Amino acid sequence: DPHGRFSIDPHFGIIRTKNQLDHETQSVVVLTVQSQLGNSPVYSSTQVNISVIDINDNPPVFLTQSDKVIISHTQPPGTAVYIAHAEDKDSGLNGAIKYSIASKQSDAFSIDPSLGVVNLTRTVFADKQQEYALHIAAEDCGSPPLTSSLMLDSLAVKIVILDINDNSPNFTSSPLSYVMENVEVGFLVHHVIAKDPDEGRNGEVTYHILSGNENKAFVLDEITGLLTTAQLLDREIQDRYSLTIVAVDDGSPALSTTQLLTIVVLDVNDETPIFLKQLYETAVRENQDPGEFVLKVEAVDRDAGLNSLLRYEILPGAGYEKFKMNQDSGELITTASLDRETQEIFSIKGSSCHDLGSPPRSSTTQLYLTVLDENDHNPSFAKTQYQISVREDLEEGSAILDLFASDKDDGLNGEVMYSLIDDTFGAFAIDSVTGSIVTTKALDRETKSQYTFRAVASDCSTHLPRSTTVMTVLIQDVNDNVPKFEQNYYRVSVWEGQSPKTDILQVFATDLDSGLNGEIEYSVLSGNENATFLIDSARGILATNTVLDHESISSYREMASSHRLVLLASDHGTPSLNSTATVLITVLDVNDNPPVFSSTEYHIHVKESIPVGSHITEVSASDHDVGTNAEITYAIISGNDRGHFHLDGKTGSVDLMKTLDYEDTMKYTLVIQAT
Repeated sequence: DPHGRFSIDPHFGIIRTKNQLDHETQSVVVLTVQSQLGNSPVYSSTQVNISVIDINDNPPVFLTQSDKVIISHTQPPGTAVYIAHAEDKDSGLNGAIKYSIASKQSDAFSIDPSLGVVNLTRTVFADKQQEYALHIAAEDCGSPPLTSSLMLDSLAVKIVILDINDNSPNFTSSPLSYVMENVEVGFLVHHVIAKDPDEGRNGEVTYHILSGNENKAFVLDEITGLLTTAQLLDREIQDRYSLTIVAVDDGSPALSTTQLLTIVVLDVNDETPIFLKQLYETAVRENQDPGEFVLKVEAVDRDAGLNSLLRYEILPGAGYEKFKMNQDSGELITTASLDRETQEIFSIKGSSCHDLGSPPRSSTTQLYLTVLDENDHNPSFAKTQYQISVREDLEEGSAILDLFASDKDDGLNGEVMYSLIDDTFGAFAIDSVTGSIVTTKALDRETKSQYTFRAVASDCSTHLPRSTTVMTVLIQDVNDNVPKFEQNYYRVSVWEGQSPKTDILQVFATDLDSGLNGEIEYSVLSGNENATFLIDSARGILATNTVLDHESISSYREMASSHRLVLLASDHGTPSLNSTATVLITVLDVNDNPPVFSSTEYHIHVKESIPVGSHITEVSASDHDVGTNAEITYAIISGNDRGHFHLDGKTGSVDLMKTLDYEDTMKYTLVIQAT
C-alpha cells in the first residue's frame, strides 16, 4: 500500500479504507499483512487480495470533437461513409458503448449501434442538399447509462457530397489595386477573389501568381487570395507591377482562369532631395551692381508629385545677406555690390532645398564663391617717410632697408613694383620686386653725410596708380680717418729758467670723422721721460712742467741744448686711430753759470834757471753756459806785480816773461780770474 489508501486495526486485524478508491486507476490491490505475538521475535504474514469493483462513473468520450467526410454523389446505398469511435474507461457493461444518430436532417444515413459505422441508406444524387450534419451519440450500458454526443456547434460529422467540375472559376475582384510604398512587409495589398459555382472540391479555388513577380515582391495566399508584400516596396525603383493571377479549382481535371492584376505603388515622401554637386564653386566680379548672376544650383528628388517639387533657399551664415536665391530655379544673384578686399571668399554652408512633401525632406550643399579682383586700390606704403642711419663702411650691395607697400588688390593688380625717382648720386638702388634698397657704391660720410630721395610703389595694372614715400638716409660715421697734425715736424725755442707751466707751443691735428671718432686727444708719446713737459690733451698746448736748465740737458738733446718730443694725436673711435708729430725744443741758454776752474789751486815747481819765454803751466776753467756765455777770459788779478809771468787770456797758458832768482823770490802766488 505505497499510497496509504488502507489501514488495519493492530488488535483485531480489521482492514479499512483511508482514501477513495478508483477502479480505473487500480482495479486490484494485494496487501501483505504481518502478525506478531507480544515481543516475540517470531512473526507470520499473509496476503490479502482486494478487488476494486467498477461503478459507472465515466461517460463515453469521442476522440475527436468534429469530423468531415466527402463522398461522391454517385455512391450506392449501403456504402460505409464514416466510422464513429468513442472510448469509456469503465469496464464491463459500464464500458460497453452503443452508437446512435441523435439528430437526423435526412433519412439517407444509418448507424450500426455496436460498430459506429455510418452507411448510406439510399442514393443522394437527386438531393439538392450537398452537405449533411449528423449528430452522433455514444451511450454506455451501465446503470444508469451515461451519454456523450458530438455537439451541433462543433459541427459534429459533416458529410459533403462531391460535385461534377463543370464550371471554371470567375474573378470578381478588381484588376487594379493601389499600395503606398512605405507599407511594412506582410501588408495586405489586395484580396483576389474568384467564384466557382461548383460544389465541394470542384468549387474550391486556389490562387497563384504566374508572372510579374520575378523579384518576389508579393506573396499570394493560394487559399484565401490575400495578396501581401513580401519585401519593402520602393516606388522610385518600380512604380507599378503587372501580376498575372491564375485561379484554379480543385476539380479533376482542374479548371482555371487568369487575370492581369495591376498594382500601382503610390509615392511616399521617403526620398531626400540630392544636389547634383556637394560643392558648388564659382567666381564673381567685385564692384558689380546688385542682381549679378552668380550660379545655379540644382537638386533632384526621386519622389513624385509634390514630394518631388523642390524649393531652394540660403540658410543664414556669414555673408549670406549679400546673396539671394530664386526658390524655384535655384539661381543665385547678388543683393549688394561685393568688395573683394573686405571679403574675398564666401563659404556658404547652408544652400538648402526642400520638397513639398509632408513632412518635407531637405538637404544642403556648400557654395564656395570667390570674388574676382578689380584694380580699385593703390599701393600704399606704411609710412610717408622713412629715416634710417647706416654706417659709412657698409659694403657695396648691402641692403639698408626693405620697403613694403601693400596693395589690397589681387593678382597683377596687387603686384607692387618699386623704383626710385630722385638722384641718389649713384649710391643707392631698389629691387623692383622686393623693395629692398641696397648700396651701389662705397659710402663716405666725409664726402656726403645725408641722402634724401623718393621711392615709388606702383602696381602692374594699365592705370599705374602709385604711392611715394620720402627716404632720408643718414650716414653714420665710422672711424676711418686718422687725425693729422698740421705739421709733421715742429721746431721751437724756449729760454731756460722759465717758470713751470710756461706755454711753449700749440699744435693742431684735424680728424674728418665726427663725434667721438673726430674728437682728438693729445699726448706725449716719447722723449719726455722726466716729465719735463706737459701737453693739454684737448687743446694741444705744449708747456713746461719744470724749470728748464740748459746745462742739465743730456739724453733729450739733438744738440746740447735741444729736446726731441714725439707727440701723439688719438681720436676716440673704436678702435682708436692716431698719428704722430715730432717737436724739437731748443732750450736757449741764460748766463747763469760762472766759470769754474778745474782746480782751485795750482802748485807749479820750476827751476830758477828756466829761460824766459818758457811755458810754466796752463789753467783751465769751464762754464756750463753756452755760446758767448761760455766764452772764458783769463786774467792775473794779483801776485804778478813785477811782470814775471804772462797769462794768455784765451787759453790760460802761463809763460815766463822775466828771469827768476830763487834768492830774490822763492815763491810766487798768482791769483787768476776766469770771466
